[in-house]
Amino acid sequence: MEESYAFEDFEAGRSFPLATRIVTAAEIVEFASEFDPQPMHLTEQAGKESILGGLSASGWHTASLFMRMMFDGWLSRSSSEGSPGIDVMEWKKPVLAGDTLSGRSIVLETRLLRTRPGIGLIRFRHEVENQRGELVMRGENPIMMRLRTPQGAKL
Repeated sequence: MEESYAFEDFEAGRSFPLATRIVTAAEIVEFASEFDPQPMHLTEQAGKESILGGLSASGWHTASLFMRMMFDGWLSRSSSEGSPGIDVMEWKKPVLAGDTLSGRSIVLETRLLRTRPGIGLIRFRHEVENQRGELVMRGENPIMMRLRTPQGAKL
């Protein structure tokens, strides 16, 4: 049985692996056609002629892939109540067709919410790397998480 996570399981420094994902040319073009139809996201030739060096995923596509990788890696087994936003989103290197992405979510800090009993806020740094170990995306955001034992929570 897979472990499920509640607020109490997230302590500063703990790392949670993201699921691995292979990025295909077809999905890059499909996403770009719908949401970010810049040339470097639509054809290999335009990508090679750009500073990106090949058919590359939009930064927003990379962020969407990361979200799925986080969900499949650990978030689907948590007591998540969502996030109030994103504080940092950086696209460090292009994600090219054929890249294999992996990474981690690292707990930076935790605190209980006074205004929402039974809920805590966990601040994460997320790192996504390609198959060469190069950082392609970094993000930071808080996620609200239910407590396993809310009656024992002390503010």
